[in-house]
Amino acid sequence: MKTLLLIDGNALMHRAYHALPPLTTKKGVPTNIVYGFFNMIYKAMQDFQPEYMAICFDTPAKTFRQKLHKEYQSHRPDLKDDFRIQIPILKDLIDLVPLYRAEQDGLEADDIIGTLSKKIDGDVKTLILTGDKDIMQLVNSHVFVLTPEIGFSKTKLYDKEAVKEKLGIEPERIPDYKALVGDPSDNYKGAGGIGPKTALTLLAQFGTVENMLEHIDEIKNERQRETIRKNVKEIELSKELAVIVTNAKVDFSLEKAEFNGFSEELKVKLEELEMNSLLRKFYDQKPPIAKKEIKKPVKKVKTPQEQIDLF
Repeated sequence: MKTLLLIDGNALMHRAYHALPPLTTKKGVPTNIVYGFFNMIYKAMQDFQPEYMAICFDTPAKTFRQKLHKEYQSHRPDLKDDFRIQIPILKDLIDLVPLYRAEQDGLEADDIIGTLSKKIDGDVKTLILTGDKDIMQLVNSHVFVLTPEIGFSKTKLYDKEAVKEKLGIEPERIPDYKALVGDPSDNYKGAGGIGPKTALTLLAQFGTVENMLEHIDEIKNERQRETIRKNVKEIELSKELAVIVTNAKVDFSLEKAEFNGFSEELKVKLEELEMNSLLRKFYDQKPPIAKKEIKKPVKKVKTPQEQIDLF
C-alpha cells in the first residue's frame, strides 16, 4: 500500500521554534525553525517512506472560526520577529524540494489536511504529522496521526484504538467532547463547568451533543442538566469551532503530491543557510530499504487530568 504524508506546517514550525535554542547563520539569519522542521519530516520520511507528501499552512487572514467567535485564539501572543522571518524562508525551501504546499484564506491548516485526507480512498495509507491533538478526530481505518517526540528522534503513532485509549472516546467524537469541556488553547469554554469525566459519561449515554441537547430532560444529575440547559448556544458554537473542515475546495491530486527526492536547487539554498547536517541527510545518506511497520501502540490508560492536558 502506498503512503501519503500530510504535514501540519504551522504546528511543526511552533514545535521546532520552542524545542530548539536560537540558531543563526554567520550573517545572522535565524534558522532553528527550518532546522527542526526538516528534521521532523525527514524522520517520518525515513520511517514510512511516503510516495506522496503535502504540507499545509495557516494564512494571516481571518478564519471562519474567528468570524464565528471573535475571542477564538485571541489570547495567543504575536509571533516574534525571529519566528516571522523564517516563514518565507521555510516555504521557499519546501517549494524547492519540491513538495506540494497548500494554504487557503479563511481556513486553518487542519481544515486543508482534513480535506486532503478525505480526498484519498482506503487504497492509500494517510499519515498526518502534527503536534496538534485536535487532528486526531480525522483518524480512521486508513488515516493515522504521527506526533514528534522530544528531540525529534522519535514519533508516536495513533490509530483509532490508540486515540480511544488516550481520550476515552472514538476519534469522531472529539468535537463533541470539546463542545462540552471547551478548549483553553483556542479560547472557547464549551458548557462551562462540565469536566472531562462528566463529558465522557454524557457522551457514553447520548453519543453526540446534538442528541444530548434533544434529550436534556433525560440527564439524571440536576446540576449537570441545568448547566447544559443554560449553555446550549455555547455548546453548539464550541462544536462548530471544534469540527475540522473536510470539504474545502482544494486543487489536489496524488500526482501533484508525488515525492521524487531532493532537488539540486534545494541543495544550493541549504548550503547558503549553512545547514550542513541536513545536507548530509538529504544528499549523502542512502534511504532505508524497508518501510517501518505500523504497529499497535502500547496500551496506557490516561487519567482525566491527562485528557485535559491534550487540549
